[in-house]
Amino acid sequence: MNNVFVFDHPLIQHKLALIRDENTGSKEFRELVEELSLLMAYEVTRNLPLEEVEVKTPVGPAKVRMISGKKLGIVPILRAGLGMVNGMLKLIPAAKVGHIGLYRDPDTLQPVEYYCKLPSDVSERELIILDPMLATGGSAAKAVEVLKSKGATNIKLMCLIAAPEGIEAVHKEHPDVEIYTAAIDEKLNSHGYIVPGLGDAGDRLFGTK
Repeated sequence: MNNVFVFDHPLIQHKLALIRDENTGSKEFRELVEELSLLMAYEVTRNLPLEEVEVKTPVGPAKVRMISGKKLGIVPILRAGLGMVNGMLKLIPAAKVGHIGLYRDPDTLQPVEYYCKLPSDVSERELIILDPMLATGGSAAKAVEVLKSKGATNIKLMCLIAAPEGIEAVHKEHPDVEIYTAAIDEKLNSHGYIVPGLGDAGDRLFGTK
């Protein structure tokens, strides 16, 4: 698939297997999601531009490469996306964090926006939307729409598990958005849940039902 990147690193796949397990409790689930997000952040930022600068080591001057002033922003979709924020910030602590509140109507399965707070300079930033599950794709596509309406032009989507239907839905509306995931699962069930997936990521993160 164009603009879809699936990470097969052994550490990512191992931790993904653990969060799929229904016996993994909320505390361990949260820790694993954070660790997965950190590992995936390493891959998502692989193509950031570098520039050559000079620093002075204890022995002498050295020409080194550093990220060339690229502004980054991470935008979790509330509430499950919050579980991925700390892992990202451990690797890129200078990133600004915005929030988009969306929930899926249980009857129509369509996204409903209830909150949006973003950095004032989103048009200048490379933005990474965070949501553990890309299921129907409705919430992710809506989040991209919101960011674009605020002037954003460089947007990526990072999720732990994606369904083929979700990928298709996002790219139907936003073919320019790159999708990064640790797994593409089989399908959605009649309730819009990913099969086999891992259940409701928000409930498992926060211990709710």
